Amino acid sequence: TSLITFLYSLFFWIRFENDTAKFQFVETIRWLPYSNINFYIGIDGISLFFVILTTFLTPICILVGFYSVKSYKKEYMIAFFICESFLIAVFCSLDLLIFYVFFESVLIPMFIIIGVWGSRQRKIKAAYQFFLYTLMGSLFMLLAILFIFFQTGSTDLQILLTTEFSERRQILLWIAFFASFSVKVPMVPVHIWLPEAHVEAPTAGSVILAGILLKLGTYGFLRFSIPMFPEATLYFTPFIYTLSVIAIIYTSLTTIRQIDLKKIIAYSSVAHMNFVTIGMFSLNIQGIEGSILLMLSHGLVSSALFLCVGALYDRHKTRIVKYYGGLVSTMPIFSTIFLFFTLANMSLPGTSSFIGEFLILVGAFQRNSLVATLAALGMILGAAYSLWLYNRVVFGNFKPNFILKFSDLNRREVLIFLPFIVGVLWMGVYPEVFLEC
Repeated sequence: TSLITFLYSLFFWIRFENDTAKFQFVETIRWLPYSNINFYIGIDGISLFFVILTTFLTPICILVGFYSVKSYKKEYMIAFFICESFLIAVFCSLDLLIFYVFFESVLIPMFIIIGVWGSRQRKIKAAYQFFLYTLMGSLFMLLAILFIFFQTGSTDLQILLTTEFSERRQILLWIAFFASFSVKVPMVPVHIWLPEAHVEAPTAGSVILAGILLKLGTYGFLRFSIPMFPEATLYFTPFIYTLSVIAIIYTSLTTIRQIDLKKIIAYSSVAHMNFVTIGMFSLNIQGIEGSILLMLSHGLVSSALFLCVGALYDRHKTRIVKYYGGLVSTMPIFSTIFLFFTLANMSLPGTSSFIGEFLILVGAFQRNSLVATLAALGMILGAAYSLWLYNRVVFGNFKPNFILKFSDLNRREVLIFLPFIVGVLWMGVYPEVFLEC
């Protein structure tokens, strides 16, 4: 079923018309007719690839879980199908209230996935932390949506884009939306839930969390906050720049101090997603295109890195860095694939991340050269912790006392990584396909 959904999403890409800025494949269903609120969905060039990314990652998560999950296997797959449905609805929603409903509904299957199929004893705490952090932030967005509805009589996005709010109201509404979206990015200091959620989540849960859920916040900024509240966006751009630069440098330095493989990738994700916010709030074509590309790239690269960690955990039952070393001699196929995605994570030219971060830096330099310079420093730190991680895990001293099983990746696992490799190289070598939409 998930493969059929993926193929169906590719059909939308094939039928998509690049020469129009209008929403396409639009469907409207009367939902609350007396309140003028409809189930209004459609896609444009921004949402198209996030829908494809969602439908691409879901069958991989189900395949991974089919072999690794031992209990409640049917319920596990149902949870991922429900999560996929809600995520697609989020990216297709053209009504604020419908967007909010599905934006929050995603929390339910993810809460269950972390709490039931998590890997360690603190999984319940991590699930509650994930749920409460994101729910509390979103309550402010709900209040803002209610205010907008009572002021305009509609929650239709296309109507709201033509509505002008006063600067004072824009600022208040922008803050309310920011409270919700910043938790999902996540931005400092509301990022605490992410490392814990990743550490406790099963491998497939981490793939969906890093690959898709972290994009909901930046997608919300791009779809709603920036176009609906342009004056407030300009007013808060220095604030966003400051938070993003702090997050990039702080999390990059924190990453080097971590001992858990999943936490290292989680903090790396925070740095990359704050790179995205810098590009997005540059408010120019290079910055916005770069941020979209980096989001898509991060969805592939971080997901693949979590799959790499999952492969190690399935064999050795630990994610602590100090227990690894010398894997290049016992797991050469794994070491090669891990090297590829490590280089992609540090934005090596020719990979997808490089194009996105390059465009973001170009856009940021046009707005604020200091911010762009500090962001570039974050790239250097990113290369440092990526190479440090690879060196500790793959090279270094072989530790036979801790690693008892020496099996390399099997054919099924290699086939799982293959589409990620193709996607990363495709975006890195020929990004025009993804930019022309």
